[in-house]
Amino acid sequence: MNGIHDMGGMDGFGPVVAERDEPVFHEEWEKRVFGLTNYVLGMIGRNVDEFRHAIERIPPEHYLATSYYERWLQAVETLLREHGALTRQELDALPQADLASIPRPAAQVAAAARRHPKSRARFKPGDRIRVRNINPPGHTRCPRYVRGRLGVVRRDYGIYVFPDTNAHRAGENTQHVYSVEFDARELWGENARDRVLIDLWEDYLEPGGEGRTRGKRRVRARSAAAKATSGKRRKR
Repeated sequence: MNGIHDMGGMDGFGPVVAERDEPVFHEEWEKRVFGLTNYVLGMIGRNVDEFRHAIERIPPEHYLATSYYERWLQAVETLLREHGALTRQELDALPQADLASIPRPAAQVAAAARRHPKSRARFKPGDRIRVRNINPPGHTRCPRYVRGRLGVVRRDYGIYVFPDTNAHRAGENTQHVYSVEFDARELWGENARDRVLIDLWEDYLEPGGEGRTRGKRRVRARSAAAKATSGKRRKR
């Protein structure tokens, strides 16, 4: 879904501050939330995609104002309510109950999604692809900044559960996942010179219509000497 959680390609949030010798947990309560989350996920069937979608549905103003494990706690409260383990009244009795996630939308299965596993890969390394320009109301692992962009398949990881349907318990729709390389200019504009590798499920992709490429694309400036000799005809 499109939301504040999908920050890739966004700016205006300040620098990312790397904490030196960062501990696994900063506070004792974070350990408890970590344990509680794993217990609840085990209770509901260990659906990590559903858990992620609960985090995505935290209202934007609360999402930005809360820490990493506070979001975990709010997502757990949402899952407990949606699975009937926690009533609305019990949730209202909790501190800051208004921070829980908004209701989950109905499952939206992409038109290309398959109901049965497909072992044969649609793409192979070297294939040019375009990311489908989708805007689903439900969960998706396709970042906004690559939608509609051209890339090249570099690796096929094999078959995995499709998160877009699994998060809504609408079927696993197992399919191939690929490592796709994008020229940063394609994503960020003319001044970007890096390459970006994104892991993408097959249902996010469509043929790019530009043939195949064998190796990593590189742009090299031709030397003045090469330019000078390129126009000369070889003498026999």
